Amino acid sequence: MSRNKEEIKNKIIYRSSYRGTKEMDILMTNFVKNIIDNLSHDQLIHLDEFVNYDDEVLKSLKNNESDLNINPKLNYILEKFQKF
Repeated sequence: MSRNKEEIKNKIIYRSSYRGTKEMDILMTNFVKNIIDNLSHDQLIHLDEFVNYDDEVLKSLKNNESDLNINPKLNYILEKFQKF
């Protein structure tokens, strides 16, 4: 069963704003709001996966300090995140 784009967007926005640390809440909320309207349905699914990574993982990814093997389908989102 496929969820519509608005439901996915709302879920992503909610998750991005309730992360655990205020700093990551601010970073992720601003990042998501900056890109969310320009993404395809598939890219939204990938963004949903991305925002569910742990804060420490995202921080490492943001600073390009991580050797984690993340889903290659997330590379587009990761590149946007690192440039943001």
